[in-house]
Amino acid sequence: MNIYDAEYKERLTTPEKAVERIKNGDTLVHGATISEPPALLAAVANRAREGNLKDIKVYSSLPMEYAAKTVLSPDLSDCIQAYSWFVTAADRARVKVGLSYYVPNYVHQIPRLCSDFMDIDVVITTVSPMDKAGYFTFGAVNDYTSVAARNCKTLIVEVNENMPRVFGDSLLHVFEVAAVVENHVPLLEMTSPEPKPEDEVIARYIAEMVPDGATIELGLGGIPNAIAHLLEGHKDLGIHTGVFVPAMVDLIEKGVITGRKKTLHPRKHVFMVAQGNRRMYDFINDNPSMESYPASYAEDPSVIAQNDNMISINTILEVDLTGQCNAEFLAGSQFSGTGGQLDFVRGAFNSKGGKSIQAFYSTAKKGKTSRIVPRFEPGTVITIPRMDTHYLATEYGVVNLKGKSTRDRALDIINIAHPKFRDELLREAENMYLI
Repeated sequence: MNIYDAEYKERLTTPEKAVERIKNGDTLVHGATISEPPALLAAVANRAREGNLKDIKVYSSLPMEYAAKTVLSPDLSDCIQAYSWFVTAADRARVKVGLSYYVPNYVHQIPRLCSDFMDIDVVITTVSPMDKAGYFTFGAVNDYTSVAARNCKTLIVEVNENMPRVFGDSLLHVFEVAAVVENHVPLLEMTSPEPKPEDEVIARYIAEMVPDGATIELGLGGIPNAIAHLLEGHKDLGIHTGVFVPAMVDLIEKGVITGRKKTLHPRKHVFMVAQGNRRMYDFINDNPSMESYPASYAEDPSVIAQNDNMISINTILEVDLTGQCNAEFLAGSQFSGTGGQLDFVRGAFNSKGGKSIQAFYSTAKKGKTSRIVPRFEPGTVITIPRMDTHYLATEYGVVNLKGKSTRDRALDIINIAHPKFRDELLREAENMYLI
């Protein structure tokens, strides 16, 4: 046993003992998405239910089922005040009724919020097993977690042998850790949505816009999955993305993504968070071509722009006739978050040869409503200001809004709406004095 094994053993404890370090009134940050530590979260919730923990603030981002069943449980609302940097199904209903609060942000700024604007008492997160040099890694999730972990008063880690070991700015030494628990449960896996007929139509338009040698960022969902499939004929693509997804593994294994033409981190696949299936987690484990970085680097628009031919592809919920986009607000309430979408919009546009593309279906509610609207409902949150919107794509085509007048923008946007809504949109555009 080397010195680091001895340090590890000294810190090893039970979840119940580990969370005794959390005190009433503390601010707690936990790992996002698949780095949620289930044993530690359950222990925190149990302490609160027993009346031994009160008035704590818990910060989440992209919370999943472990957080939903524990610290975000409605019965703990009187002793746990919950905040979210990105809303999901796990806390959407709570946010809607005021039991949890959304914190507006650009994702690249969250690490700075953790280091400069918050006084974080405790961080709990899942990490990969310690190596012989005494290092864990933050694994598939770096985002703000790595920065919060290095700026908190007490760091508690949950070691899971299923968490991949990842390179980049992802190392955490045992000396930085106050307590260690072990819990080797399967990682949560993300399922792909069922494909829609429109996905391939939209994907074909967009795939034609991606040149060989481009560096790509893909969001989540059916359209990005379809795009990845249609990129199989491309050459020497690179990755600089917020979220690494299984479709990217397929392109790497087929030799489509090589990173050889990248102007920043050539031959490296750069990401912030990896979300997918067991095959993907196994692929990134101990893979020297995979590098994760905190959002303050990976999603900083000025860093993104250093990739020549940066192509950013994301989805939105709706767009109005001026070109401003909503990707996070639905039915009068916060549905998700700004995340890194605007970061990549700006970074890609400022890249040499770069393009930012927002893809969406032209209609919603089985064709009953148009996703292209004259004006947003009062109170709707704007994710992408009209000045930043570059390309818009639906199943009816692609338009470039940059450099266009308000008149030309409105006409172009109407041209990619579903035909049955175009006359109405034209009338509204006239009423708004856009045409």
